[in-house]
Amino acid sequence: MIRCTPFRRRGAFGALLVLGTACSAPAFADTSPALDRASIWIGGFYADTETRIGASDKSGQYGGSFGLEDDLGFRKHKAVPRARLDFLIGDHQGFSFDFFGIDRTHSRSISRAIDYDGNHFDASARVDSKLNFNFGSASYRWWFGQSNDVFGVGIGAAYYGVKAGIAGEASLDGETAQASAQTHETAWAPVLQLGWRHAFTRDFRMYVDAYGVKKNGGNLAGHIYNAAVGLEWFPIENLGIGGEYGYTRIKLDQNRTNYRADLDMKLKGPSLFLRLRF
Repeated sequence: MIRCTPFRRRGAFGALLVLGTACSAPAFADTSPALDRASIWIGGFYADTETRIGASDKSGQYGGSFGLEDDLGFRKHKAVPRARLDFLIGDHQGFSFDFFGIDRTHSRSISRAIDYDGNHFDASARVDSKLNFNFGSASYRWWFGQSNDVFGVGIGAAYYGVKAGIAGEASLDGETAQASAQTHETAWAPVLQLGWRHAFTRDFRMYVDAYGVKKNGGNLAGHIYNAAVGLEWFPIENLGIGGEYGYTRIKLDQNRTNYRADLDMKLKGPSLFLRLRF
């Protein structure tokens, strides 16, 4: 018969503890069912848009503003392509990339006189106008929680660019002639992201996302805010669909040598995505 001394008993207990910890470690390291190792989103945002563009000269004297939808006849609803990529490094950290772009052009006879960048476009004048806005972000994200609910924080950088222009018949000192004004600028700014994910099941989940971009000074200053709530469903293990409703506010000031142009745009509406996960 072998007798266990206190030292041997303590040693056996320690060995069992180490073995139990090693066996249970994978359970604690499991990724939450609310997250995917890698995820691709491809889809579009059907946005209800409200956009105003204005300008002022170097002295600060306001040169007028106008609405793209109300004054220039742009359609209020616009399909905006959007793509995202998320992937984890380990179980609680990873990268997130997001991109969308708006490309709008329209020609019409305006119903009221407008002023922009020193040009006066009379009522009934024929004008061609355009607005392009592109946004992309890359961030590093931390996720907290391992059950069906996780909360995330991300920091990174955002790139955005604005290109706007108007051309048509303008009057100056009683004379009518063809005139045009165009602005084009890009910028980088820090981005802060917040998120929440909930898994009803592995294949049916809910999420809330928000981010903010703010930059003071430079050629293109201002802020961009976004918030969205959505659902995703995977009828096939690696293939699913996602739907969300979002709101985006873009308010930017472009500082040039002789004038300052400003853009105030609101986007709200549903998005639909094809979802791939791995």
